[in-house]
Amino acid sequence: MNKVQLGQSDLHVTPICLGTMTFGEQVDEAASHAILDRSLAAGVNFLDTAEMYAVPARAETCGATETIIGNWFAKNPGARQQVVLATKVAGPSRGMPWIREGSGMTAADIAASCEGSLRRLQTDVIDLYQIHWPERHVPAFGAMYYDPSKERSVTSIHEQLEALGRLVQAGKVRYVGLSNETPYGVHEFVRLAEQHGLPRVATVQNPYCLINRSYENALDESCQRLNVSLLAYSPLGFGLLTGKYDASGIEGPEAPQAGRIARYESVRKQRWGRPEALTAARRYNALAREHGLTPTQLALAFCYTKWQVASTIIGVTSVAQLDEDLAAWGTTLSPELLAAIDAIRWELRDPAI
Repeated sequence: MNKVQLGQSDLHVTPICLGTMTFGEQVDEAASHAILDRSLAAGVNFLDTAEMYAVPARAETCGATETIIGNWFAKNPGARQQVVLATKVAGPSRGMPWIREGSGMTAADIAASCEGSLRRLQTDVIDLYQIHWPERHVPAFGAMYYDPSKERSVTSIHEQLEALGRLVQAGKVRYVGLSNETPYGVHEFVRLAEQHGLPRVATVQNPYCLINRSYENALDESCQRLNVSLLAYSPLGFGLLTGKYDASGIEGPEAPQAGRIARYESVRKQRWGRPEALTAARRYNALAREHGLTPTQLALAFCYTKWQVASTIIGVTSVAQLDEDLAAWGTTLSPELLAAIDAIRWELRDPAI
């Protein structure tokens, strides 16, 4: 895998990134370390985590994923220098009061969160520090429409950039990024950074998969023109695009109980648990089989080969899953197959938005 440059930064990463939100909930520390070992040995140099992980979010596991990764760094002294490390500061609590008090995300919150992540990760610097979700109100995590009456913002984008700038100046953060953002948000962060000499965002981490291509509705143009790189998360649609729920559905005794959608009610209540999402996933999975591919190969190859994607974040619960996802690299999709994918999207749109 040739490395790709993230935005205008000097970060060069593999086009596959190991996501870690399963560490500390579905995956214990020993298994997490085995996955990290295998990922590094396979040549993946990019790790993504967040202060609020593991997922589904609980007070008891908040910060657990970063702690597991920090312990792995401590066991493998040379590993930290071999990877680009990305983590995230959580936005407003969104019903998770253990993350932070109040409804906003102040400059002090950003600074305190960074210190906590550095401590748990057992590192002196974070290579890419991302805002996990906007401080202002936006439609995200299953919401579709922007509603200005819900605006409760207390910290301007300019103030957030100033707080991030102080972390960069202190040498605690190298570059900054966004997540779950909108075209307006990406453009405003870049505009203010350039106007005031503050850190310019290098990346945006948003959902992107066969059942949620909302990134292609204007945000891709914004990022292309502004040179902001997409880190695509949930390329397998929380397992819907692996085919494992095709026959059983996502609930009931026949559903794979180890899967996140079947196991966690909080996940089912969001976009991935919608009946329309499963209906669309079944269509794409059937299409994969018609063309001699597994559903996983089709879903990952779609992300791996799209011009919009700089790096695809894969989340796994075992070394075997990791190997399967890595093996999909190099899979090509014919023009006919891509046209068939677009035909399904035209009919069913983005049910997991």
